[in-house]
Amino acid sequence: MDLYEYQAKELFAAHGVPVLPGKTVETPEEAAAAAAEIGTAVVVKAQVKTGGRGKAGGVKLANDPDEAKEKAQAILGLDIKGHTVHRVLVTEASDIAEEYYFSFLLDRSNRTFLAMASAEGGMEIEQLAVERPEALAKVPVDAIAGVDRAKADEIVAQAKIPAAVADEAAEVIVKLWETFVSEDATLVEVNPLVRDPQDKIIALDGKVTLDENADFRHPGHADLVDQRTEDPLEAKAKAKNLNYVKLDGEVGIIGNGAGLVMSTLDVVAYAGEKHGGVKPANFLDIGGGASAEVMAAGLDVILGDPAVKSVFVNVFGGITACDAVANGIVEALKILGDGATKPLVVRLDGNNVEEGRRILNDANHPLVTQVDTMDNAADKAAELAAAGA
Repeated sequence: MDLYEYQAKELFAAHGVPVLPGKTVETPEEAAAAAAEIGTAVVVKAQVKTGGRGKAGGVKLANDPDEAKEKAQAILGLDIKGHTVHRVLVTEASDIAEEYYFSFLLDRSNRTFLAMASAEGGMEIEQLAVERPEALAKVPVDAIAGVDRAKADEIVAQAKIPAAVADEAAEVIVKLWETFVSEDATLVEVNPLVRDPQDKIIALDGKVTLDENADFRHPGHADLVDQRTEDPLEAKAKAKNLNYVKLDGEVGIIGNGAGLVMSTLDVVAYAGEKHGGVKPANFLDIGGGASAEVMAAGLDVILGDPAVKSVFVNVFGGITACDAVANGIVEALKILGDGATKPLVVRLDGNNVEEGRRILNDANHPLVTQVDTMDNAADKAAELAAAGA
């Protein structure tokens, strides 16, 4: 789960990372009141989960409450890369002597954590990494050893952060690591991490991604979800404990096992090229259990997507045999009743496949088409989606 800047900075503050005082508001009048309360020049910042806010006009300086109201009026409702601004952060303006970059992230390719830091922050870090890679330090972090003061000093030295603020920067890095670990994050990024004229280090911005697989350890993280911007289908699937991701396509996908579902996405995308460019509409892994209730929950979510024109159920029977899956499909369609209106292409293989196919044949549901192979089933699902478009 990606957090807004104000949420990231609240987590930072809770772990001792220095941030500037600010207030999140939703109206121009509230922005003026917040600026008056802060009592200095302020920055009004759009709260959206995307980069490029400054270039899009989503970050503006205001010298007094009236100007803060005016700037907030201009930012609220703004579309920034497809994200509508519903709230702004009014925060104390900072005198900046220098800008640095810092992040901790999960390095999946090397199966470790990684610290990235640079004495040159405040710009697109991707651009810096391409144009001047030597300016961006990349320091592997052992998951067991973590980041103590000695490791933080190493990161600061490799990033070439000036000696005058090296000690304070190292202290902040240790606290950012504490944030990263304590909150079960996969990304903690500060750009810019600034040095003010008094040589204080401040996290002027913040980006945090939390690992939703660790939500059971953090009941409070549920309060960080923005219901206004959460995809309603993903919210519905989450409530049903389904592993679902909405995509931009027309063929709904249900499979058992993440690897099989990923392969299904590929074959549907390939088959769709021959049928007007239709694409997968979602990722939905029902796991090892394909009971009627689980299948009904998955179909209910997928059929609730108006973009879906057909559904491809691709199941390889293993621990859960194909006859159990077939019974789940038949019962799911009974449970959904009139709510099931789109064609289903079903491919079963593996444990007890013949019995599973017999059950579907005997049910003879008008929406269900059985296809023996994965490629042919993907082609049929794409064809039906194109016909229903």
